[in-house]
Amino acid sequence: MHPINKQKVSIFETMNQKENIAVGLDIGTTKIVAMIGKKNEYGKLEILGVGKAKSLGVARGVVNNITQTIQSIQQAVNEAKENSGYKINDVVVGIAGQHIRSIQHTDYLIRTNPDEVISEKDIHLLIDQVSKLAMLPGEEIIHVLPQEYKIDGQSDIKEPIGMYGGRLEASFHVVVGQATSIRNIGRCVQSAEIELAGLTLEPLASADAVLSQEEKEAGVALIDIGGGTTDLAIFKDGIIRHTAVVPFGGNVITEDIKEGCSIIEKQAELLKVKFGSAWPGENKENEIVSIPGVRGRDPKEISLKNLSLIIHARVVEIIEQVFAEIKAYGHETPRKKLIAGIVLTGGGSQLKHIKQLVEYITGIDTRLGYPNEHLAGNSSEEISSPMYATAVGLVMNSIAKNTQSAYKIETQEASEPVVIADYKQPEVQEPTLTVEDTDLPKPEVPEEKEKGGHEKPPISVSFFDRYVEKIKDFLDKAE
Repeated sequence: MHPINKQKVSIFETMNQKENIAVGLDIGTTKIVAMIGKKNEYGKLEILGVGKAKSLGVARGVVNNITQTIQSIQQAVNEAKENSGYKINDVVVGIAGQHIRSIQHTDYLIRTNPDEVISEKDIHLLIDQVSKLAMLPGEEIIHVLPQEYKIDGQSDIKEPIGMYGGRLEASFHVVVGQATSIRNIGRCVQSAEIELAGLTLEPLASADAVLSQEEKEAGVALIDIGGGTTDLAIFKDGIIRHTAVVPFGGNVITEDIKEGCSIIEKQAELLKVKFGSAWPGENKENEIVSIPGVRGRDPKEISLKNLSLIIHARVVEIIEQVFAEIKAYGHETPRKKLIAGIVLTGGGSQLKHIKQLVEYITGIDTRLGYPNEHLAGNSSEEISSPMYATAVGLVMNSIAKNTQSAYKIETQEASEPVVIADYKQPEVQEPTLTVEDTDLPKPEVPEEKEKGGHEKPPISVSFFDRYVEKIKDFLDKAE
């Protein structure tokens, strides 16, 4: 390398050590988002660039076409690079999919020298012990999250480090997934010429972005409605208590509209976004939408009442499955009561009147979750949208790891504000409402964004970091 170029690289490295540039990669069923960010002087997350690509090769959170997924990742990463002026080295990736399940497990450790105080080494030994649990064929443990500890029979200990004791016992929330699905994600990322810095369960990333510490303490259920899956994460006393993945999301609603109205998929998606409602009572019988015919065919007229009935049926099915998981956690018992209620996030949470429907089905207070609390004040309105909650959470996770995930490739500052480059789709003529005197329900005004709350550092990431290293080793051997 030429000495001048070597000097330039060292300058960039020095800048990044000060800035701690972080990158999150959200590989979803509908879209793939690459987000670059850093913490500003006020401790808020400043988004430097975002790239978004249509997700091809992913179904219900699981990769089913390696080549298409690699191309989508590359497109998202390149757009983020162009928007920010930063080249991406590594990313923290979110894991979701119908293969994810969670179990509760209790384990203990007999310490050789009880006269010494409990250290972080003892916690790691216990976590490693849990990580060796026998799973079903093809499954691997991907998260081991300690909950409460017990020392020599004394229970309800949240932080055992520094205490004396001979028997250290703990309850764990263990997240399990299909090894092949996780390795396929790792292969796609590495084939896109990016290093894998970490893996995070997507509902945990979304929770970091939209929940306050007060809500996690009081008891809250986060429902992240994505394109292919709906993820659930329940917190109580500041600790993760339950996680689940329902293999349905916004895509099945679009599919139902497509089949029920006999229209093409792109028109069904437009109908859902522009006129869709989860509450059929809001639409009158005479509200009709005219859909342009395909290749010169006559326009098709669709009743908004029928449209909302189709949407309502599927949303009820999704929410009832999620509610079954909340009941399985035992929220009706006084000790497990979700005082802070339900928080909806993800792209599917933007469907009109879904908040009211969730409250009607569950009887639990509900709000929409925006990642604005952790974002800098100059962030664009689109980045503050619930559909970017997971990506924001992944960037926060990357910052917590102190990774140097990107470096500046330009001398000039990236232009402000950040512009999100949308993936290009074939143009589809939008449906038009043909009744002039109709009284359409107005879109809900987002609730006032909550202020306050503090981030809580991850309980222990050492096991998960080692698991990422294991995936890297596996991929290297496969080459």
